Amino acid sequence: MSLREALNGHRNSFGILRLVLASAVIFDHAFPLGGWGTAPFKAFWRDQQSLGGLAVLGFFAISGYLVGKSAQNADVVQFLWRRFLRIMPGFWAALLVGAFVVGPIYWVLEGNDLAAYLTLGPDGPVAYLYRNWLLTIGQYQIHDIWVATTPFGLAGSGGPINGSIWTLVYEFTCYLLLAGLLAFGIVRKAKVVIPVVAALLLALQIVNQVIPDGAGSVVPFFGDHWRVEFGFIFFVGAAFAVYSDRVPYSNAFGLLSGLVAAGTLVVGGFNTIGFVAFAYFLLYLAARLPVAAQRVGAVNDYSYGIYLYGWIAEQVLAYAGVHTWGYLPYALLSLLLAAVVGVLSWHLVEKQALKLKDRGPGRGIAGPVARVRARFAREAPAPAPAPAEAT
Repeated sequence: MSLREALNGHRNSFGILRLVLASAVIFDHAFPLGGWGTAPFKAFWRDQQSLGGLAVLGFFAISGYLVGKSAQNADVVQFLWRRFLRIMPGFWAALLVGAFVVGPIYWVLEGNDLAAYLTLGPDGPVAYLYRNWLLTIGQYQIHDIWVATTPFGLAGSGGPINGSIWTLVYEFTCYLLLAGLLAFGIVRKAKVVIPVVAALLLALQIVNQVIPDGAGSVVPFFGDHWRVEFGFIFFVGAAFAVYSDRVPYSNAFGLLSGLVAAGTLVVGGFNTIGFVAFAYFLLYLAARLPVAAQRVGAVNDYSYGIYLYGWIAEQVLAYAGVHTWGYLPYALLSLLLAAVVGVLSWHLVEKQALKLKDRGPGRGIAGPVARVRARFAREAPAPAPAPAEAT
């Protein structure tokens, strides 16, 4: 059986996998946000990845596969419109909630006047919006909220309103890179370029492992090592997508990929060959988990909302002192609160935005081109009649 056959249609468990990954980020962040310092997972894995980092890589691998599939069935306009709708409305809503719901509440609770909160200064709520709205995060704090009232702030780390959203710009950068390939017909007509891109990013990742941030000296665009790391595993997922009819699926390959991923985490090499094994293992699980797991998240995808609001939920509960109840109660209650807000985010914002995916730009470039051609055809002057032949 091929990977394409195994993951055919909605017969997969991507929904529950993404929920697990979003939850893992919350459990990882619970250590520093609850006052327990750095999470221990990274030390177990030879300082290669934290639990949260591993979860984010899982998101990128799954996204690479699903978005790679989407790119095969859309033109570049449709592709970008649908990616925009999936990321930006939910992100903008999270910024607004942070700036004008959470921010003012905790500003007042910390003994400040509400009028002093609503400023146009460089550390105010308006600046928080315009410095972050294009996904590149230029401001994490609003005034000094949570700096002196949460364990994270008291540890000298400041009071970020939302410390999870920094990865989204890298996700959208991967979309733009894939859109560029789609615009030139590469995704359909020269799909071998997709694994070639993944291989080039692997080479840059190896450079970075040998010489920290050394890839920037080779390709300046990749001077930011996160572009290399996230881009690499995203395009591994995309390569599996475009060749899913040729990639074999079996329990043996699934078990082997899981062992390689786990082994490289323990002994080293995860950030190179381990990425490939980890991506395949996630796809294997998406096809192999039981039918009951396939129903979770198949209709309503709450994982993005949980990811967006997990940090805020943890800071809110830390301010309330819930962290003093112990790590596990704090982490579980943070997950519960994030899940409640994530459900609201999906139903009120994300799901509503996705209803537009087949409207406007979602109709693709063919429709507007056909209308322009038809208009010019109607406006073109009729040809002059041929002169009558002499008799």
